[in-house]
Amino acid sequence: MTTHKPNGGRVIPVNVRIGGTDEAHLRPVKRKRLSDYPGVARAHLETARLYANPFLLGPPICDELMALIQHMFTEEEASLVRRIKFPRGNTARDIAKTVHRPVEEVRPILRRLARDKRILPTFGKGKKKRFGLMPIVPGVFEAVLLRSSMDTLTPWHRRFAELFAALYDTGFLTEYAGNPIPAVRYVPVQQTIEHHSMALPSDRLEEVLDHYKDFAVGLCQCRMTEQIIDRDCGRPLENCVAFGDGVEGIVRSGRMRRVTKKDVLEIKAEAESMGLATFIAEIDTGKAASGASCSCCGCCCHALRTISEFNVPGLIAPPHFMPQVNLDECNYCGKCARACPMGALAVDSKNKLYQHLPERCIGCGLCAVACDRQKAIQMEATANYRKPPKSLGSILAQMGPNYLRNAWSVRRKQR
Repeated sequence: MTTHKPNGGRVIPVNVRIGGTDEAHLRPVKRKRLSDYPGVARAHLETARLYANPFLLGPPICDELMALIQHMFTEEEASLVRRIKFPRGNTARDIAKTVHRPVEEVRPILRRLARDKRILPTFGKGKKKRFGLMPIVPGVFEAVLLRSSMDTLTPWHRRFAELFAALYDTGFLTEYAGNPIPAVRYVPVQQTIEHHSMALPSDRLEEVLDHYKDFAVGLCQCRMTEQIIDRDCGRPLENCVAFGDGVEGIVRSGRMRRVTKKDVLEIKAEAESMGLATFIAEIDTGKAASGASCSCCGCCCHALRTISEFNVPGLIAPPHFMPQVNLDECNYCGKCARACPMGALAVDSKNKLYQHLPERCIGCGLCAVACDRQKAIQMEATANYRKPPKSLGSILAQMGPNYLRNAWSVRRKQR
């Protein structure tokens, strides 16, 4: 067993012999029923059932979910939220009628949940505005913790992060990995571009950003959470980037600060130099009105941890490039393994053994950057690479069927 612990983060176990699932990292959810919580308000119980919906990628009813729901919503708030129909949502007037309260009382509560707590998404304007539901992750987690500074976190936000971490650590998302739904893809920046010489324009961050004029940066919600619970890796926080039409509103709300394209590239280059891999949505981003880019590590990022800790790939698009090692040039120093954010490389310096675990590899090329012998590792294009979809419709057509299959599979297990 070889272990890799990047920059003080959690150890990523790698089974050199088979590269399979390390069961020690899985802490199975202790499933319960609503009837197991006689002391919890009915409004909270019914709201927990809403968020346990497999079509919202929800966890099963469990202590961790119940604690999070009770923190997210007061009993009064939950009494309204439980009336929201997924996926269509409801207007404030619709909800007011179901709870037999004046809409003038209900609307401010729903607005607070949408504008202040950032828990509910909204659609439409004015009296026709609908309040909806989104998954706890990805969705509520990112919206609640999107910040420009740690100083803006209240005790409520910090407790939210703690309770979310406890829920995520159960590994409930692994239940949705039966069929891949690749939502994000890696793109090289600066140093790694040199090792991705065949990269397409859609593979290069700078060329993707050329399509946009507005940019903003905020704190990484994943590493922020790990810092709050004293489990972070110490890498930079301010490298979560937004670009396009959505920037104005995010900056106006104070959740991110405005920057230039040059600033973004410098921020991403610094992140890469610290061992972070750059990701964007699995779409030909230049075709979209707006987008976002994360700088991720395998020890804190929730998308990457599905691979690095739970050994369940599927949320990351298959890489365009994979490392190829010339063992005649390799001196088995292990620098490549230490640089890998996913624990996808295992090197035994004593016995001169090297192993690449493709099921963990995201194709970032940080191993090639770290290699002192420039010819020892080369990034080579993979066979059967598929370009990212060119529209939201294409994404839904590509991922929708597997999303539904996974949700139905989880629902059958919950019955």
